[in-house]
Amino acid sequence: MVDADQTFVIVGGGLAGAKAAETLRAEGFTGRVILICDERDHPYERPPLSKGYLLGKEARDSVFVHERAWYARANVELHLGQPVVHIDREGKAVHLGDGATVRYDKLLLATGAEPRRLDIPGTDLAGVHHLRRLAHAERLRGVLASLGRDNGHLVIAGAGWIGLEVAAAAREYGAEVTVVEPEQTPLFAVLGPEVGRLFADLHGEHGVRFHFGARLTEIVGQDGLVLSVRTDDGDEHLAHDVLAAIGAAPRSALAESAGLELVDRAHGGGIAVDAALRTSDPDIYAAGDVAAVQHPLYDSRLRVEHWANALNGGPAAARSMLGQDTSYARVPYFFSDQYDVGLEFSGWAPQGSYDQVVLRGDVAKREFIAFWLADGQVLAGMNVNVWDVTEPIQTLIRNRARPDVARLADPTVPLTELAESSG
Repeated sequence: MVDADQTFVIVGGGLAGAKAAETLRAEGFTGRVILICDERDHPYERPPLSKGYLLGKEARDSVFVHERAWYARANVELHLGQPVVHIDREGKAVHLGDGATVRYDKLLLATGAEPRRLDIPGTDLAGVHHLRRLAHAERLRGVLASLGRDNGHLVIAGAGWIGLEVAAAAREYGAEVTVVEPEQTPLFAVLGPEVGRLFADLHGEHGVRFHFGARLTEIVGQDGLVLSVRTDDGDEHLAHDVLAAIGAAPRSALAESAGLELVDRAHGGGIAVDAALRTSDPDIYAAGDVAAVQHPLYDSRLRVEHWANALNGGPAAARSMLGQDTSYARVPYFFSDQYDVGLEFSGWAPQGSYDQVVLRGDVAKREFIAFWLADGQVLAGMNVNVWDVTEPIQTLIRNRARPDVARLADPTVPLTELAESSG
């Protein structure tokens, strides 16, 4: 039975928003829960869009957080295909695109992120793609299958996680792939050159061509179709389709227009929230890709665009909305699958933050763990085709451990032993 005296509104129908709604009910909240989403599909998870679903190995229904009927059973009111256009903080209400107004007692912004756009000629051609939404993945899946049948060429702008996962999928379909990346290795900002080089080798072995140190300057077309791309160093590459995979920007315009505190783009952007995921307005919270959290472990703001952050951040925000004592201090985590390589990354080690990379295991066989250290302290760890080690890796990070480097690199020394001795 719903108690209409209190209304909690969630803006954003991704994983963070759906898990927040689920948690509100699981924690016994009996007021109205209203979930507003500008997409027409009910909430779904995004990792399959560049992995199993894109490859045709997972069914469309498998991507959804809950079956459609769950929302009615849980008394969660869904407003699909409906954007929120304004937040009235004084009146504690949100205004929808169709003119409707929804009052709230507590408001959660889980608006996510959106793909950054290429600002070059030719982006209006039919063969230019982005990958963020289910509709994008549906379209791209058909494109990759067609390119594979016809020996077609896909050019990917950007060698980040999305770019590399789509490159792997495209090669599995049989498409020709060229990746244009301004840095010297794939994943340069996340992994640095030491480990990024290993991913260049992996994809090179599967037939992906890289053009490093360059950016796209033009997409050349005729009759609305893509013919080629040009780069700022004067090269031209044959292309039938182009994927822009140059990162994502937090969808914070709604918060900005409402006067909420934001983080400067140079520091990651997003909506500034404290460790309890509260914004500068005590009745408004933010979670997921859009939230820049004052992280207790790192004593700085982090905005993390990965599945685990949405999975855990949405419930944390829900508990905070309910008045529970909440401190969101999870170690950042994500995973990726490319060809026969699976990996998990834990921690936070952006360029310039570390001074040493320690490799443990058999790099040639791609069965290893990489650690990023600063002054001997473990900042991050990535296990590649090595499993059931996430917990000890995260324990080393949480404990700000400074293990003996020789023992850290030695696969005969159990990680659990290093983790236990770091507490």
